[in-house]
Amino acid sequence: MDAIALWQRYQDWLYHHDELGIYLDISRIRFDDAFVQQMQPKFDKAFKDMEALENGAIANPDENRMVGHYWLRDPDRAPSPALKQDILSTLQDIKTFTQQVHTGALYPPGQEKFTDLLCIGIGGSALGPQFVSQALTADQPPLAAHFIDNTDPAGIDRTLNRLGDRLATTLVIVTSKSGGTPETRNAMVEVQHRFGEMGLNFAKQAVAVTGINSNLEKVAKQQGWLGTFPMHGWVGGRTSELSAVGLLPAALEGIDMIAILNGAKTMDAATRVPNLKQNPAALLALSWYFVGDGQGLKDMVLLPYKDGLALFSRYLQQLVMESLGKEKDLDGKVVNQGIAVYGNKGSTDQHAYVQQLREGVNNFFVTFIEVLKDREGGSIPIDNDATAGDFLSGFLLGTRQALYENQRDSITITIPEVTPTQVGALIALYERAVGLYASLVNINAYHQPGVEAGKKAAAGILQLQSKAVEAVKAADGPMAIADLAAQVGAPDQIETLYKILRHLDANKRDIQLSGNVGTLENLTITSL
Repeated sequence: MDAIALWQRYQDWLYHHDELGIYLDISRIRFDDAFVQQMQPKFDKAFKDMEALENGAIANPDENRMVGHYWLRDPDRAPSPALKQDILSTLQDIKTFTQQVHTGALYPPGQEKFTDLLCIGIGGSALGPQFVSQALTADQPPLAAHFIDNTDPAGIDRTLNRLGDRLATTLVIVTSKSGGTPETRNAMVEVQHRFGEMGLNFAKQAVAVTGINSNLEKVAKQQGWLGTFPMHGWVGGRTSELSAVGLLPAALEGIDMIAILNGAKTMDAATRVPNLKQNPAALLALSWYFVGDGQGLKDMVLLPYKDGLALFSRYLQQLVMESLGKEKDLDGKVVNQGIAVYGNKGSTDQHAYVQQLREGVNNFFVTFIEVLKDREGGSIPIDNDATAGDFLSGFLLGTRQALYENQRDSITITIPEVTPTQVGALIALYERAVGLYASLVNINAYHQPGVEAGKKAAAGILQLQSKAVEAVKAADGPMAIADLAAQVGAPDQIETLYKILRHLDANKRDIQLSGNVGTLENLTITSL
Protein backbone atom coordinates (compact mmCIF):
# COMPACT_ATOMS: atom_id res chain seq x y z
CA MET A 1 0.00 0.00 0.00
CA ASP A 2 1.48 3.35 -1.02
CA ALA A 3 1.81 6.34 1.32
CA ILE A 4 -1.31 8.12 0.07
CA ALA A 5 -3.48 5.00 0.40
CA LEU A 6 -2.04 4.34 3.88
CA TRP A 7 -2.81 7.91 4.93
CA GLN A 8 -6.35 7.53 3.62
CA ARG A 9 -6.80 4.26 5.54
CA TYR A 10 -5.50 5.96 8.68
CA GLN A 11 -8.12 8.69 8.32
CA ASP A 12 -10.85 6.14 7.60
CA TRP A 13 -10.11 4.00 10.67
CA LEU A 14 -9.00 6.60 13.21
CA TYR A 15 -11.48 7.13 16.06
CA HIS A 16 -11.21 10.31 18.15
CA HIS A 17 -13.15 11.16 21.29
CA ASP A 18 -13.30 14.95 21.47
CA GLU A 19 -14.02 15.29 25.19
CA LEU A 20 -11.50 12.73 26.40
CA GLY A 21 -8.91 13.51 23.72
CA ILE A 22 -8.40 9.79 23.12
CA TYR A 23 -7.46 8.41 19.70
CA LEU A 24 -7.88 4.80 18.59
CA ASP A 25 -6.09 3.82 15.39
CA ILE A 26 -6.86 0.40 13.90
CA SER A 27 -5.66 1.27 10.39
CA ARG A 28 -2.71 -1.14 10.74
CA ILE A 29 -5.06 -4.11 11.07
CA ARG A 30 -5.43 -5.48 7.54
CA PHE A 31 -9.17 -6.19 7.29
CA ASP A 32 -11.09 -5.03 4.24
CA ASP A 33 -14.58 -3.60 3.70
CA ALA A 34 -16.02 -7.02 2.87
CA PHE A 35 -14.95 -8.33 6.29
CA VAL A 36 -16.57 -5.36 8.03
CA GLN A 37 -19.84 -6.00 6.17
CA GLN A 38 -19.66 -9.68 7.07
CA MET A 39 -19.30 -8.81 10.76
CA GLN A 40 -22.16 -6.29 10.87
CA PRO A 41 -24.91 -8.80 11.85
CA LYS A 42 -22.72 -10.13 14.68
CA PHE A 43 -22.22 -6.60 15.98
CA ASP A 44 -25.94 -5.85 15.75
CA LYS A 45 -26.50 -8.78 18.11
CA ALA A 46 -23.57 -7.81 20.35
CA PHE A 47 -24.91 -4.27 20.81
CA LYS A 48 -28.30 -5.70 21.84
CA ASP A 49 -26.63 -8.15 24.24
CA MET A 50 -24.75 -5.32 25.93
CA GLU A 51 -27.89 -3.23 26.19
CA ALA A 52 -29.71 -6.12 27.88
CA LEU A 53 -26.79 -6.64 30.25
CA GLU A 54 -26.81 -3.01 31.33
CA ASN A 55 -30.57 -3.15 31.85
CA GLY A 56 -30.19 -5.94 34.40
CA ALA A 57 -30.54 -9.14 32.38
CA ILE A 58 -29.07 -12.33 33.85
CA ALA A 59 -25.81 -12.09 31.92
CA ASN A 60 -24.07 -14.77 33.98
CA PRO A 61 -26.49 -17.72 33.74
CA ASP A 62 -24.10 -20.14 35.49
CA GLU A 63 -24.44 -18.17 38.72
CA ASN A 64 -27.88 -16.64 37.98
CA ARG A 65 -26.41 -13.16 38.40
CA MET A 66 -26.71 -9.78 36.79
CA VAL A 67 -23.49 -8.09 35.67
CA GLY A 68 -23.47 -4.51 36.90
CA HIS A 69 -20.01 -2.97 36.87
CA TYR A 70 -21.29 -0.32 34.43
CA TRP A 71 -23.70 0.95 37.08
CA LEU A 72 -20.81 1.75 39.41
CA ARG A 73 -19.91 4.88 37.42
CA ASP A 74 -23.49 5.74 36.43
CA PRO A 75 -25.82 4.74 39.28
CA ASP A 76 -28.85 6.16 37.45
CA ARG A 77 -28.57 3.16 35.12
CA ALA A 78 -28.97 0.64 37.95
CA PRO A 79 -32.13 -1.43 37.38
CA SER A 80 -33.65 -0.66 40.79
CA PRO A 81 -33.68 2.22 43.29
CA ALA A 82 -32.19 -0.09 45.93
CA LEU A 83 -29.14 -0.88 43.79
CA LYS A 84 -28.68 2.78 42.94
CA GLN A 85 -28.76 3.69 46.62
CA ASP A 86 -26.25 0.93 47.46
CA ILE A 87 -23.79 2.40 44.98
CA LEU A 88 -24.27 5.98 46.15
CA SER A 89 -24.06 5.02 49.82
CA THR A 90 -20.82 3.15 49.26
CA LEU A 91 -19.28 6.13 47.47
CA GLN A 92 -20.26 8.43 50.32
CA ASP A 93 -18.91 5.98 52.91
CA ILE A 94 -15.57 5.88 51.06
CA LYS A 95 -15.42 9.68 50.96
CA THR A 96 -16.26 9.99 54.65
CA PHE A 97 -13.80 7.31 55.74
CA THR A 98 -11.02 8.78 53.59
CA GLN A 99 -11.57 12.25 55.01
CA GLN A 100 -11.44 10.89 58.56
CA VAL A 101 -8.16 9.12 57.86
CA HIS A 102 -6.56 12.07 56.07
CA THR A 103 -7.55 14.58 58.77
CA GLY A 104 -6.50 12.33 61.62
CA ALA A 105 -10.02 11.89 62.98
CA LEU A 106 -9.37 8.18 62.57
CA TYR A 107 -5.93 7.20 63.80
CA PRO A 108 -4.06 4.11 65.01
CA PRO A 109 -3.84 3.47 68.77
CA GLY A 110 -1.21 5.66 70.42
CA GLN A 111 -0.29 7.36 67.13
CA GLU A 112 -1.13 10.70 65.54
CA LYS A 113 -2.06 9.59 62.00
CA PHE A 114 -1.90 6.73 59.55
CA THR A 115 1.15 6.98 57.30
CA ASP A 116 0.95 3.83 55.18
CA LEU A 117 -1.59 1.59 53.49
CA LEU A 118 -1.26 -2.20 53.23
CA CYS A 119 -3.62 -3.81 50.72
CA ILE A 120 -4.16 -7.57 50.99
CA GLY A 121 -5.90 -9.27 48.08
CA ILE A 122 -5.34 -11.35 44.98
CA GLY A 123 -6.46 -11.35 41.34
CA GLY A 124 -9.02 -8.65 40.70
CA SER A 125 -8.68 -7.52 44.30
CA ALA A 126 -5.02 -6.65 43.69
CA LEU A 127 -4.26 -6.13 40.00
CA GLY A 128 -6.57 -3.14 39.52
CA PRO A 129 -5.54 -1.33 42.72
CA GLN A 130 -1.85 -1.93 41.93
CA PHE A 131 -2.22 -0.63 38.36
CA VAL A 132 -4.06 2.51 39.45
CA SER A 133 -1.63 3.10 42.31
CA GLN A 134 1.43 2.98 40.05
CA ALA A 135 -0.24 5.06 37.35
CA LEU A 136 -1.69 7.84 39.49
CA THR A 137 -0.18 8.09 42.98
CA ALA A 138 1.58 11.39 43.68
CA ASP A 139 5.24 11.45 44.67
CA GLN A 140 4.25 12.30 48.26
CA PRO A 141 0.86 10.64 48.83
CA PRO A 142 -1.11 11.03 52.08
CA LEU A 143 -0.69 7.26 52.58
CA ALA A 144 2.03 5.24 50.87
CA ALA A 145 0.59 2.01 49.46
CA HIS A 146 2.04 -1.48 49.81
CA PHE A 147 0.55 -4.73 48.50
CA ILE A 148 0.51 -8.36 49.52
CA ASP A 149 -1.00 -10.25 46.60
CA ASN A 150 0.21 -13.81 47.12
CA THR A 151 0.64 -16.50 49.73
CA ASP A 152 4.44 -16.51 49.29
CA PRO A 153 5.92 -16.38 52.83
CA ALA A 154 9.13 -14.67 51.68
CA GLY A 155 7.12 -12.04 49.79
CA ILE A 156 4.96 -11.38 52.84
CA ASP A 157 8.05 -11.06 55.04
CA ARG A 158 9.67 -8.66 52.61
CA THR A 159 6.68 -6.31 52.58
CA LEU A 160 6.28 -6.38 56.36
CA ASN A 161 10.02 -5.97 56.96
CA ARG A 162 10.10 -2.92 54.70
CA LEU A 163 7.28 -1.39 56.69
CA GLY A 164 9.14 -2.15 59.90
CA ASP A 165 8.12 0.13 62.77
CA ARG A 166 5.69 1.95 60.46
CA LEU A 167 3.37 -1.03 60.83
CA ALA A 168 2.15 0.84 63.92
CA THR A 169 0.81 3.57 61.62
CA THR A 170 -0.33 1.34 58.75
CA LEU A 171 -3.96 0.98 57.71
CA VAL A 172 -4.71 -2.53 56.41
CA ILE A 173 -7.35 -3.26 53.76
CA VAL A 174 -8.31 -6.93 53.42
CA THR A 175 -10.21 -7.56 50.18
CA SER A 176 -12.03 -10.83 49.52
CA LYS A 177 -15.60 -11.30 48.32
CA SER A 178 -16.12 -14.58 50.15
CA GLY A 179 -13.61 -14.07 52.90
CA GLY A 180 -12.33 -17.57 52.23
CA THR A 181 -9.91 -16.95 49.35
CA PRO A 182 -6.88 -18.94 50.60
CA GLU A 183 -4.16 -16.54 49.44
CA THR A 184 -5.87 -13.53 51.01
CA ARG A 185 -6.79 -15.38 54.20
CA ASN A 186 -3.23 -16.67 54.60
CA ALA A 187 -1.71 -13.21 54.14
CA MET A 188 -4.20 -11.74 56.61
CA VAL A 189 -3.28 -14.32 59.24
CA GLU A 190 0.42 -13.66 58.66
CA VAL A 191 -0.11 -9.90 59.05
CA GLN A 192 -2.21 -10.39 62.17
CA HIS A 193 0.61 -12.50 63.60
CA ARG A 194 3.16 -9.76 62.92
CA PHE A 195 0.86 -7.21 64.55
CA GLY A 196 0.68 -9.46 67.61
CA GLU A 197 4.45 -9.86 67.76
CA MET A 198 4.79 -6.06 67.78
CA GLY A 199 2.11 -5.61 70.43
CA LEU A 200 -0.27 -3.89 68.01
CA ASN A 201 -4.06 -4.17 67.80
CA PHE A 202 -4.84 -5.37 64.28
CA ALA A 203 -8.59 -4.72 64.54
CA LYS A 204 -8.03 -1.03 65.26
CA GLN A 205 -6.03 -0.65 62.04
CA ALA A 206 -8.03 -2.84 59.65
CA VAL A 207 -10.95 -2.53 57.24
CA ALA A 208 -12.57 -5.19 55.06
CA VAL A 209 -13.86 -4.99 51.51
CA THR A 210 -16.01 -8.07 51.20
CA GLY A 211 -19.34 -9.61 50.31
CA ILE A 212 -22.35 -8.76 52.42
CA ASN A 213 -22.77 -11.37 55.19
CA SER A 214 -19.51 -13.09 54.17
CA ASN A 215 -17.33 -14.77 56.76
CA LEU A 216 -14.87 -11.88 56.51
CA GLU A 217 -17.58 -9.30 57.18
CA LYS A 218 -18.73 -11.27 60.21
CA VAL A 219 -15.18 -11.50 61.56
CA ALA A 220 -14.55 -7.80 60.99
CA LYS A 221 -17.72 -6.83 62.85
CA GLN A 222 -17.16 -9.28 65.68
CA GLN A 223 -13.60 -8.07 66.21
CA GLY A 224 -14.46 -4.39 65.88
CA TRP A 225 -12.49 -3.50 62.74
CA LEU A 226 -12.55 0.14 61.66
CA GLY A 227 -15.11 -0.55 58.95
CA THR A 228 -16.42 -2.76 56.16
CA PHE A 229 -17.20 -1.90 52.53
CA PRO A 230 -19.32 -4.06 50.21
CA MET A 231 -18.38 -6.26 47.27
CA HIS A 232 -21.66 -6.89 45.48
CA GLY A 233 -22.41 -10.22 43.83
CA TRP A 234 -23.18 -8.47 40.55
CA VAL A 235 -19.59 -7.21 40.24
CA GLY A 236 -16.94 -9.73 39.21
CA GLY A 237 -13.41 -9.51 40.58
CA ARG A 238 -11.82 -8.60 37.26
CA THR A 239 -14.32 -5.76 36.76
CA SER A 240 -14.24 -4.51 40.36
CA GLU A 241 -11.65 -1.73 40.14
CA LEU A 242 -14.34 0.96 40.08
CA SER A 243 -16.09 -0.50 43.11
CA ALA A 244 -14.91 -0.20 46.72
CA VAL A 245 -12.19 -2.71 45.77
CA GLY A 246 -10.26 -0.08 43.83
CA LEU A 247 -11.83 3.20 44.87
CA LEU A 248 -11.10 2.88 48.60
CA PRO A 249 -7.31 2.40 48.27
CA ALA A 250 -7.16 4.99 45.48
CA ALA A 251 -8.95 7.59 47.59
CA LEU A 252 -6.74 6.87 50.59
CA GLU A 253 -3.69 7.39 48.36
CA GLY A 254 -5.03 10.80 47.40
CA ILE A 255 -6.18 9.81 43.90
CA ASP A 256 -9.31 11.52 42.58
CA MET A 257 -11.75 8.61 42.48
CA ILE A 258 -14.58 10.76 41.11
CA ALA A 259 -12.44 11.68 38.10
CA ILE A 260 -11.76 7.97 37.49
CA LEU A 261 -15.50 7.26 37.61
CA ASN A 262 -16.28 10.19 35.33
CA GLY A 263 -13.70 9.04 32.79
CA ALA A 264 -15.24 5.58 32.78
CA LYS A 265 -18.77 7.00 32.51
CA THR A 266 -17.78 9.16 29.55
CA MET A 267 -16.16 6.20 27.80
CA ASP A 268 -19.18 4.01 28.57
CA ALA A 269 -21.37 6.49 26.70
CA ALA A 270 -19.05 6.32 23.68
CA THR A 271 -18.92 2.52 23.71
CA ARG A 272 -22.70 2.29 24.00
CA VAL A 273 -23.20 3.76 20.50
CA PRO A 274 -24.64 1.00 18.25
CA ASN A 275 -22.49 1.98 15.29
CA LEU A 276 -19.32 0.07 14.55
CA LYS A 277 -17.19 2.96 13.26
CA GLN A 278 -18.32 5.33 16.00
CA ASN A 279 -17.76 2.92 18.89
CA PRO A 280 -14.13 2.49 20.05
CA ALA A 281 -14.78 -0.74 21.97
CA ALA A 282 -16.46 -2.24 18.91
CA LEU A 283 -13.43 -1.27 16.81
CA LEU A 284 -11.17 -3.08 19.27
CA ALA A 285 -13.39 -6.16 19.23
CA LEU A 286 -13.48 -6.08 15.42
CA SER A 287 -9.69 -6.00 15.31
CA TRP A 288 -9.31 -8.83 17.82
CA TYR A 289 -11.75 -10.96 15.86
CA PHE A 290 -10.01 -10.34 12.54
CA VAL A 291 -6.42 -10.98 13.63
CA GLY A 292 -7.34 -14.18 15.45
CA ASP A 293 -9.97 -15.41 12.97
CA GLY A 294 -12.53 -15.33 15.79
CA GLN A 295 -10.61 -18.09 17.56
CA GLY A 296 -7.90 -16.19 19.43
CA LEU A 297 -5.20 -17.50 17.11
CA LYS A 298 -2.92 -14.53 17.84
CA ASP A 299 -1.66 -13.14 21.15
CA MET A 300 -2.27 -9.59 22.32
CA VAL A 301 1.05 -7.86 23.06
CA LEU A 302 0.53 -4.66 25.03
CA LEU A 303 3.21 -1.97 24.90
CA PRO A 304 2.39 1.20 26.86
CA TYR A 305 5.07 3.84 26.29
CA LYS A 306 4.88 5.32 29.79
CA ASP A 307 6.33 4.00 33.03
CA GLY A 308 3.13 4.74 34.92
CA LEU A 309 1.20 2.32 32.70
CA ALA A 310 3.64 -0.56 33.11
CA LEU A 311 1.11 -2.66 35.06
CA PHE A 312 -1.66 -2.18 32.52
CA SER A 313 -0.78 -5.41 30.72
CA ARG A 314 -0.97 -7.40 33.99
CA TYR A 315 -4.36 -5.87 34.70
CA LEU A 316 -5.57 -6.71 31.19
CA GLN A 317 -4.24 -10.26 31.42
CA GLN A 318 -6.90 -11.11 33.94
CA LEU A 319 -9.65 -9.00 32.38
CA VAL A 320 -9.14 -10.48 28.91
CA MET A 321 -7.92 -14.01 29.61
CA GLU A 322 -10.27 -14.86 32.49
CA SER A 323 -13.22 -13.41 30.57
CA LEU A 324 -12.51 -14.90 27.15
CA GLY A 325 -10.59 -18.09 27.95
CA LYS A 326 -13.48 -20.57 27.89
CA GLU A 327 -13.76 -24.22 26.91
CA LYS A 328 -17.41 -24.11 25.88
CA ASP A 329 -19.65 -21.53 24.24
CA LEU A 330 -23.15 -20.57 25.37
CA ASP A 331 -24.59 -23.51 23.43
CA GLY A 332 -22.38 -26.03 25.21
CA LYS A 333 -20.12 -26.58 22.20
CA VAL A 334 -16.40 -27.07 22.87
CA VAL A 335 -14.65 -24.06 21.33
CA ASN A 336 -11.56 -23.44 23.52
CA GLN A 337 -11.75 -19.68 23.11
CA GLY A 338 -9.37 -17.04 24.46
CA ILE A 339 -6.78 -14.39 23.68
CA ALA A 340 -3.39 -14.60 25.38
CA VAL A 341 -2.10 -11.26 26.71
CA TYR A 342 1.44 -10.30 27.58
CA GLY A 343 3.63 -7.22 27.56
CA ASN A 344 5.09 -4.58 29.80
CA LYS A 345 6.26 -1.18 28.60
CA GLY A 346 8.03 0.59 25.78
CA SER A 347 10.69 1.24 25.08
CA THR A 348 12.23 -1.02 27.75
CA ASP A 349 10.58 -4.21 26.62
CA GLN A 350 10.91 -3.68 22.91
CA HIS A 351 14.59 -4.42 23.55
CA ALA A 352 13.46 -7.76 24.99
CA TYR A 353 11.15 -9.06 22.30
CA VAL A 354 10.67 -6.75 19.31
CA GLN A 355 13.30 -8.76 17.43
CA GLN A 356 10.98 -11.75 17.51
CA LEU A 357 7.89 -9.62 16.92
CA ARG A 358 9.35 -8.28 13.68
CA GLU A 359 11.12 -11.35 12.34
CA GLY A 360 9.93 -14.39 14.29
CA VAL A 361 6.69 -16.35 14.34
CA ASN A 362 3.77 -14.10 13.39
CA ASN A 363 1.38 -15.21 16.13
CA PHE A 364 0.53 -11.86 17.74
CA PHE A 365 -0.74 -8.33 17.29
CA VAL A 366 0.60 -5.33 19.19
CA THR A 367 -1.36 -2.65 20.99
CA PHE A 368 0.72 0.48 21.48
CA ILE A 369 -0.38 2.91 24.19
CA GLU A 370 0.90 6.39 23.36
CA VAL A 371 0.88 9.26 25.86
CA LEU A 372 1.26 12.68 24.27
CA LYS A 373 2.37 14.67 27.32
CA ASP A 374 5.94 13.92 28.33
CA ARG A 375 6.08 15.43 31.82
CA GLU A 376 5.09 18.39 33.97
CA GLY A 377 7.14 21.35 32.76
CA GLY A 378 9.62 21.51 29.93
CA SER A 379 12.32 19.07 28.85
CA ILE A 380 15.97 19.66 28.12
CA PRO A 381 17.34 18.96 24.62
CA ILE A 382 19.58 15.91 24.48
CA ASP A 383 20.56 15.37 20.85
CA ASN A 384 19.84 17.75 17.94
CA ASP A 385 17.16 19.47 20.06
CA ALA A 386 15.38 16.13 20.63
CA THR A 387 14.28 15.49 24.23
CA ALA A 388 14.00 12.20 26.12
CA GLY A 389 10.28 12.30 25.37
CA ASP A 390 10.97 12.76 21.67
CA PHE A 391 13.11 9.64 21.72
CA LEU A 392 10.32 7.70 23.44
CA SER A 393 7.81 8.83 20.82
CA GLY A 394 10.29 8.00 18.06
CA PHE A 395 10.77 4.47 19.39
CA LEU A 396 7.00 3.91 19.41
CA LEU A 397 6.41 5.26 15.89
CA GLY A 398 9.49 3.53 14.52
CA THR A 399 8.54 0.18 16.01
CA ARG A 400 4.99 0.52 14.68
CA GLN A 401 6.34 1.23 11.20
CA ALA A 402 8.92 -1.56 11.29
CA LEU A 403 6.32 -4.11 12.32
CA TYR A 404 3.82 -3.03 9.67
CA GLU A 405 6.45 -3.20 6.95
CA ASN A 406 6.96 -6.86 7.85
CA GLN A 407 3.25 -7.76 7.76
CA ARG A 408 2.73 -7.48 11.55
CA ASP A 409 -0.56 -5.95 12.72
CA SER A 410 -0.92 -3.30 15.41
CA ILE A 411 -3.41 -1.05 17.15
CA THR A 412 -2.46 2.32 18.66
CA ILE A 413 -4.34 4.01 21.48
CA THR A 414 -3.29 7.59 22.21
CA ILE A 415 -4.21 9.52 25.35
CA PRO A 416 -3.27 13.13 26.17
CA GLU A 417 -1.68 12.29 29.54
CA VAL A 418 -1.95 9.82 32.40
CA THR A 419 -4.70 11.23 34.64
CA PRO A 420 -7.50 9.68 36.69
CA THR A 421 -9.97 10.53 33.94
CA GLN A 422 -7.87 8.82 31.26
CA VAL A 423 -7.21 5.74 33.39
CA GLY A 424 -10.93 5.39 34.09
CA ALA A 425 -11.61 5.70 30.37
CA LEU A 426 -9.05 3.00 29.48
CA ILE A 427 -10.52 0.60 32.03
CA ALA A 428 -14.03 1.17 30.65
CA LEU A 429 -12.86 0.86 27.04
CA TYR A 430 -11.40 -2.60 27.58
CA GLU A 431 -14.26 -3.81 29.78
CA ARG A 432 -16.71 -3.05 26.98
CA ALA A 433 -14.44 -4.46 24.26
CA VAL A 434 -14.24 -7.74 26.17
CA GLY A 435 -18.02 -7.86 26.53
CA LEU A 436 -18.61 -7.19 22.85
CA TYR A 437 -16.00 -9.70 21.71
CA ALA A 438 -17.51 -12.36 23.97
CA SER A 439 -20.85 -11.83 22.26
CA LEU A 440 -19.20 -12.10 18.83
CA VAL A 441 -17.79 -15.53 19.71
CA ASN A 442 -20.85 -16.63 21.75
CA ILE A 443 -19.23 -17.22 25.15
CA ASN A 444 -19.98 -16.25 28.75
CA ALA A 445 -17.42 -13.58 29.68
CA TYR A 446 -18.57 -13.35 33.27
CA HIS A 447 -17.84 -16.72 34.86
CA GLN A 448 -14.56 -18.53 35.53
CA PRO A 449 -15.05 -22.31 35.90
CA GLY A 450 -11.37 -22.96 35.22
CA VAL A 451 -10.35 -20.83 38.20
CA GLU A 452 -12.77 -22.71 40.43
CA ALA A 453 -11.38 -26.03 39.16
CA GLY A 454 -7.88 -24.92 40.12
CA LYS A 455 -9.03 -23.96 43.61
CA LYS A 456 -10.68 -27.35 44.11
CA ALA A 457 -7.56 -29.17 42.93
CA ALA A 458 -5.40 -27.16 45.34
CA ALA A 459 -7.75 -28.03 48.20
CA GLY A 460 -7.38 -31.70 47.29
CA ILE A 461 -3.59 -31.42 47.41
CA LEU A 462 -3.71 -29.94 50.91
CA GLN A 463 -6.04 -32.74 52.07
CA LEU A 464 -3.58 -35.30 50.69
CA GLN A 465 -0.75 -33.56 52.54
CA SER A 466 -2.65 -33.71 55.81
CA LYS A 467 -3.35 -37.44 55.41
CA ALA A 468 0.27 -38.16 54.48
CA VAL A 469 1.74 -36.30 57.46
CA GLU A 470 -0.66 -38.07 59.81
CA ALA A 471 0.24 -41.47 58.36
CA VAL A 472 4.00 -40.85 58.56
CA LYS A 473 3.74 -39.71 62.19
CA ALA A 474 1.74 -42.82 63.08
CA ALA A 475 4.23 -45.19 61.41
CA ASP A 476 6.67 -47.29 63.48
CA GLY A 477 9.59 -46.41 61.21
CA PRO A 478 10.57 -45.30 57.71
CA MET A 479 8.00 -45.82 54.96
CA ALA A 480 8.37 -46.41 51.25
CA ILE A 481 6.59 -43.74 49.24
CA ALA A 482 4.54 -46.30 47.32
CA ASP A 483 3.34 -47.83 50.60
CA LEU A 484 2.47 -44.37 51.92
CA ALA A 485 0.51 -43.56 48.76
CA ALA A 486 -1.49 -46.79 49.12
CA GLN A 487 -2.13 -46.15 52.80
CA VAL A 488 -3.60 -42.67 52.23
CA GLY A 489 -5.77 -43.92 49.37
CA ALA A 490 -3.79 -42.27 46.59
CA PRO A 491 -1.87 -45.04 44.81
CA ASP A 492 -2.15 -43.14 41.52
CA GLN A 493 -0.66 -39.93 42.99
CA ILE A 494 2.86 -41.04 43.93
CA GLU A 495 4.46 -38.19 41.97
CA THR A 496 2.23 -35.57 43.59
CA LEU A 497 2.85 -37.10 46.99
CA TYR A 498 6.61 -36.99 46.44
CA LYS A 499 6.46 -33.28 45.57
CA ILE A 500 4.39 -32.55 48.68
CA LEU A 501 6.86 -34.40 50.89
CA ARG A 502 9.86 -32.77 49.22
CA HIS A 503 8.44 -29.34 50.08
CA LEU A 504 7.81 -30.35 53.69
CA ASP A 505 11.32 -31.79 53.98
CA ALA A 506 12.90 -28.60 52.59
CA ASN A 507 11.12 -26.58 55.27
CA LYS A 508 11.86 -29.08 58.11
CA ARG A 509 8.15 -29.70 58.63
CA ASP A 510 8.03 -33.05 60.49
CA ILE A 511 9.12 -35.00 57.41
CA GLN A 512 12.51 -36.27 56.26
CA LEU A 513 13.12 -37.85 52.84
CA SER A 514 15.95 -40.33 52.35
CA GLY A 515 17.18 -41.99 49.19
CA ASN A 516 17.22 -41.14 45.50
CA VAL A 517 14.11 -40.09 43.61
CA GLY A 518 15.42 -42.07 40.66
CA THR A 519 14.91 -45.29 42.62
CA LEU A 520 11.46 -45.25 44.17
CA GLU A 521 11.94 -48.43 46.19
CA ASN A 522 14.87 -46.83 48.05
CA LEU A 523 13.06 -43.54 48.72
CA THR A 524 11.78 -43.50 52.30
CA ILE A 525 9.94 -41.05 54.50
CA THR A 526 10.54 -40.63 58.19
CA SER A 527 8.78 -38.51 60.80
CA LEU A 528 11.07 -36.08 62.61
